[in-house]
Amino acid sequence: MKHYLKAAFCAVMTAVLLQGCAAVKPNGPSDEMFKQGEASFKKGDYEDAIAYWKKVKESYQSPELTTRAEIGIADAYFLNKDFIEAAVAYEDFRKLHPNHERAGFALYRQALSHFNQISGIDTDQTPVKNAMITFQSYLRQYPGGEYTAEVNEKIRDCRDKQFQYEIYVGRFYQRTGKDTAAIARFEEALKTFKELPRCGEALYYLGRTYQDAKQPAKARETFERLVKEYPGSTFVSLANKETGK
Repeated sequence: MKHYLKAAFCAVMTAVLLQGCAAVKPNGPSDEMFKQGEASFKKGDYEDAIAYWKKVKESYQSPELTTRAEIGIADAYFLNKDFIEAAVAYEDFRKLHPNHERAGFALYRQALSHFNQISGIDTDQTPVKNAMITFQSYLRQYPGGEYTAEVNEKIRDCRDKQFQYEIYVGRFYQRTGKDTAAIARFEEALKTFKELPRCGEALYYLGRTYQDAKQPAKARETFERLVKEYPGSTFVSLANKETGK
């Protein structure tokens, strides 16, 4: 009896697991599959929605539904946080339909897809670069567009992340005794990102590097510049300690 119950339980669990793993196999007229995709999308079943809409694309039965399916697939990838796939899908949509009413939205979402792949200043910076390029492309193509304010905010955020990376690299050079390389990195970053508040941080580490390089006059000048130009910086107190104030 125990063996029978155990076998029955295993059979039931196997059936449940197989059912849960079964993929949607869309089939039927394109309009019906499109509606099925919409229903799945609304429920948050994004993978199922993508499966239905891919079948709509493959059917070639309706150019209108195909176009709607293409942007729907991109949206489903985005909301499912599959940002690499979303970026590709939005770009493909724009290439196929450059004059479509949702082309601007697709470009904005493509940029966000790159932005949402950013993970940290000590990792691959390609997502930051791609996000910057795509956001800037939006401003060029859609000046005064619906998403202009959000895009400008994201561009500032991307620039700040790029600045953080430059400081990170500069500090690495400083810690490893490569003072000349560190100074060059900090100085170039200060020119490139001169409008950002993080300049106070860069100036502090530039001053420290000048100290390491046995250039006390340059170090003092840099710390004093920090205090004068960025009085609200959290690095002001550290700079004052370095100059004995």
